[in-house]
Amino acid sequence: MAEELALEAGEAEAGRGTDWWGEVKGIFWLVIAVLGFHSLVAKPFYIPSESMMPTLLVGDRLVVSKYPYGYSYVTPTFHVLPFIHGRLFGHLPERGDIVIVTPTDARSDYIKRVIGLPGEVVEMHGGIVYINGRPVTREKLGTRALKVDVNLPCDGTHYPGMLGRDAAGDLVCNVPIVRETLPGGASYDTIDIGSTTADNFAPVRIPAGHVWLMGDNRDNSADSRVSLAEQGLGGPVPIENIGGRAEFITFSLDGTAGWNPLTWSQSFRSGRAGTSLHPDRAGAKIR
Repeated sequence: MAEELALEAGEAEAGRGTDWWGEVKGIFWLVIAVLGFHSLVAKPFYIPSESMMPTLLVGDRLVVSKYPYGYSYVTPTFHVLPFIHGRLFGHLPERGDIVIVTPTDARSDYIKRVIGLPGEVVEMHGGIVYINGRPVTREKLGTRALKVDVNLPCDGTHYPGMLGRDAAGDLVCNVPIVRETLPGGASYDTIDIGSTTADNFAPVRIPAGHVWLMGDNRDNSADSRVSLAEQGLGGPVPIENIGGRAEFITFSLDGTAGWNPLTWSQSFRSGRAGTSLHPDRAGAKIR
């Protein structure tokens, strides 16, 4: 009798088999949940260029929150929508915020810093930013030795004469640091290598609903100073093109990781995980 019951149970189990449709639905809703979280709450972001050095290095992974400025046509993870005017629950970025931006008629994301706000006049002379005719406060901090690796090669074209060695004999890139403090008190470090064509531009009044964005690596950044044809942002950027705010670094890789998982741990840069990407506002005051 027991053997017959066991046989019947086995036949019933075999008859049921795997619920493939249920598995597919489960995966579908999981994907929808992940995409929804990435689109509406936060998503990971990878730094592919040197335009935000020294704040961000190639190989940094960070978290971008999607809700601080509300939602627009670039909010979804995949940028497939045409330009749509306006933002849902929209808020203007704060001066000094690091933001993710999608250039008009583009599908790729850039990462830059908010320098100018709607209605302001911004210009640049000799590498100094002027907002409403007043120069942004600058403090030269000397050079900073950034460790050279695969993701930070310190090539002579972009960093002439800056490749050197530290006391331990390791290769470093000695970049000149200038600390800027914007009206309102947001402070952050920039790299100012020398005189370039991007160091000067005529006064531009930022239209309503737009912001002026620049990279911290001032001489190596395709930002609001650079035309769309040259892969820049083409001037003031509509706030609809802002996709989110950079919050903090999760981890950073030096570019040596290969296919072998055993090499991955050796490629982590130390001291970068958990670094906040909000500007220093400790001395903030209205000026």
